[in-house]
Amino acid sequence: MIVNAQKLYSYLYSIILLLQLYIPSVRVNIYLQIVLLGAFFFVEKPMISVRFYKVLVPIVVVILMGFIGTMFHRYNLYNVIKDIFHFIRPLISILIGYLFFRRINDFNLFVKTVIITGFLSSIIHYYVIFFVNNGLETLSDLREFSKDNVLELFALFFFAYYKKFQNEKLFASKILSRIMYASILFSCIIYFSRTMIIMGIIILMTVQGYTMITKKGLKIMSLVIVLIIGLYAFLFSINIQRKQSGFESFLYKLKVAPEEIFKTKIDRENHADLWDHWRGYEAKRAFALLDANPSGYFIGCGYGSLVNLKFFAPLSRDLKGMKYISELHNGYIFLLYKVGIFGLIFYIILLIGLYRNIYVAQSFEKVFISSIALCLMFATLVIGSIFNGNPTMLLLVGALLYYDDVRKKAVASSKPNNQISE
Repeated sequence: MIVNAQKLYSYLYSIILLLQLYIPSVRVNIYLQIVLLGAFFFVEKPMISVRFYKVLVPIVVVILMGFIGTMFHRYNLYNVIKDIFHFIRPLISILIGYLFFRRINDFNLFVKTVIITGFLSSIIHYYVIFFVNNGLETLSDLREFSKDNVLELFALFFFAYYKKFQNEKLFASKILSRIMYASILFSCIIYFSRTMIIMGIIILMTVQGYTMITKKGLKIMSLVIVLIIGLYAFLFSINIQRKQSGFESFLYKLKVAPEEIFKTKIDRENHADLWDHWRGYEAKRAFALLDANPSGYFIGCGYGSLVNLKFFAPLSRDLKGMKYISELHNGYIFLLYKVGIFGLIFYIILLIGLYRNIYVAQSFEKVFISSIALCLMFATLVIGSIFNGNPTMLLLVGALLYYDDVRKKAVASSKPNNQISE
């Protein structure tokens, strides 16, 4: 029996995307990706463009920076290896997206794969709500299984804007298209995720061209800032209780979101204060680690370094809790304490490099590469960097980078010889 390579790799890609969401073990997902990538190199003859190599350089530099801090300290070997696997994960995810779809070489199939996988994820979401959680009593119940879903969010926008950029339909059946779109849209809404809302705004503004630093872009961004200020003026003008159920609990989370990240003066004995500002508390303890090792500000504390929380927090299945943690929600602080300021600078260079794609051309690939970069800039602040967060966006950006290469070569080949530029 001859196996269709296009279908095989699209199925594997879809499975990888779903496993990131529904298998909580980071270790299992990393091992699976390494095995699949290793098998790909064994079976295929992968080729990588020079441009793609350049994109990977900042990631490789950040990975190497982590070893410098490790050389100056003695850490538990298990924690060192664990961190190394976390830091190579983005490289593996981007390579899988790039190489799988280089082999498939069908842009329409890529977009369909993302959308259909997003649709399957929405069905799983409904199943969890109605059959695992037994209904919708509170927002906490609604969001029990997963806090947000970047896959569904990008599937939604891929669906909405494919025709605009490609000038063709994705699916022949209008009924099927509407069912899938409605399912993904409603699923995105009922996550009630602050992160997804902000990312949705970022993607929408990028697709419309409003995230470019132009006169029009600055006007739109200023309007969005004014609307956000107005929203928070309203939230602080009404009395929202912390322990309320339903939509009011979501509004409370929205209200405390900014200080949750930046507030560091926290009473550890006051559990309400501590959990409402957990991200700020993590950052405070990371800076305490750096203050104790000032060289860490420059070269990082390295792989294996742990942040002392000063108490046993209920962050694991262990009844005793965890006193030392390796990862932080604030990815910028996480990178600072792991790889130092120089590693952090290269990470920012990576994101800026991806963001700048929107200034080159308004193609599907470049617009969504740029939107992913902006989403990562925001996500790094609240849910972790690419080195300690969900790799879904990296799996997407790897494929988008390949198809961007394809489009660039097609445009170059269509020009007269004297107009072709590097």
